[in-house]
Amino acid sequence: MASESAPTDHLKEAEDLSLALSEALSSGDEQEAVRLCQRLSHLQVPVKVSVSSQAYPQDSIRLWVGVEDAQSDSCIPVFVEVSPYMTIAQLKDKIHLDYGFLPALQRWVIGKRLAHDQETLYSHGVHQSGDKAFLFILSANAAHLTWQQQRLAEEQLRFEGIVESIQSMQLLPRGLDGGGGGGEKKPPPPETPALPARPPTGITTPDSPEPQLGWACAMCTFMNKPTRPGCEICGHERPEDYEVPDIHQPDQYEILRIQQEEMALLEYEKAQQEERDRNYMMLLAAENQDLISTTFEIDCPICFNAIEPGEGVVLRECLHTFCRECLHGTIVNSQDAEVSCPDSCESKIMDREIKALLTEEEHQRFLELRLNIAESCSEHSFHCQTLNCRGWCIYEDEVNEFHCQICDEINCILCRAIHSGMNCKDYQDDLRIRAENDQAAKQTKQMLENLLKNGEAMKCPRCDITVQKKDGCDWICCLMCKTEICWVTKQARWGPKGRGDTSGGCKCRVNNRPCHPDCQNCH
Repeated sequence: MASESAPTDHLKEAEDLSLALSEALSSGDEQEAVRLCQRLSHLQVPVKVSVSSQAYPQDSIRLWVGVEDAQSDSCIPVFVEVSPYMTIAQLKDKIHLDYGFLPALQRWVIGKRLAHDQETLYSHGVHQSGDKAFLFILSANAAHLTWQQQRLAEEQLRFEGIVESIQSMQLLPRGLDGGGGGGEKKPPPPETPALPARPPTGITTPDSPEPQLGWACAMCTFMNKPTRPGCEICGHERPEDYEVPDIHQPDQYEILRIQQEEMALLEYEKAQQEERDRNYMMLLAAENQDLISTTFEIDCPICFNAIEPGEGVVLRECLHTFCRECLHGTIVNSQDAEVSCPDSCESKIMDREIKALLTEEEHQRFLELRLNIAESCSEHSFHCQTLNCRGWCIYEDEVNEFHCQICDEINCILCRAIHSGMNCKDYQDDLRIRAENDQAAKQTKQMLENLLKNGEAMKCPRCDITVQKKDGCDWICCLMCKTEICWVTKQARWGPKGRGDTSGGCKCRVNNRPCHPDCQNCH
């Protein structure tokens, strides 16, 4: 039992010593104060020593406060009535109560120094009216304020406001009859004699008042009129399942309030529609522009130079912002058909933006680069054989000629040459003769031989011209002799007797077997 009462005895002794120390310090008794401090230190009890508010000037002063946040362009001046002995924590509570800014969101700077909660205004040099302080409001994310903390703080603020209003009010019956907090004030009734005893349940008298209609607030229990959308005292919303009784007749105050609410709703809808119209017109204006310019000063993420408003470019797809010079260099130095955003995102710079950033000559070179990339990446592309012609096409399996729209020449895709007036056999025979003396013919002949060597072409087993299978199945037909050929076995599909004669070399589907392990069994 003694061990349990010992801490209590220490706390009681510490309280007495603290009071005595306060008196000794106030009276200036230095020796007594030292003795009491020594005894307190032996008890090892946490003690707080502070200056009494009576030691400070008692007059209230008007403190000039400059309020700003992360999105403000300038300070908003506000005058706050304070006392010099008020702590920063008390000042935060006052701002919370007066303006609704939570203490966790407030940062005070007085005399170029960040103020802490336990410090007083006097310690920061706030002594007279006109002294300055600065209040910076943080965002909820920056202050790590959760939604639950914010809601609890708002409810606490609302409760303190209710308590403060109740303290300044005369206590009257609550609800519709007494007007204890309602907006519709009624003059106090004259003194009346005591009412007779309440009649038994179920019995009504001519003097019995009619039952009052309304809904009780779930927050403060105030009885509100049926048409009010929120509590008249604390602003709490009306229950969702409550319906206004049909027998209720609104008085003139309710009618006026309902009319004002309807007018306010119309004004809000009108303002909302005007804002939509403005946004739509801005969207149309932006759509008609090839480049969207910046409207504020930025730092280019590539060159890190400060860009004045109107000199930067906002990319349409990803909304990343750069200076014009950096975007121009990105496009000119790109070796891809599509230029990606320099910020390493997946978006691409649009064609209209590329055209607006490049000169006419640079844009033509960029388009030619795109065509070359597309031609090189296409599996079935064919370039016109006319010298220095830029024409090319993507051919299909059944197409053997390409009419170039640039040079107006007809190209043979099978021979990969232009041989107007000659068929493929005549051209290839002539090519063999000219290859002995003509360097160009020799190169073309070498190209055809390489195709044969690489398996990209073959000799027709009947007329001996070079034929190619561009795509599709293993069945091809010679353009000259119309012989059906098996591309896998390089033999005629049918023998001399025609269709059905398997003596030609290709024996596909004989005994239900393919003619070759690579045969697609399609002929």
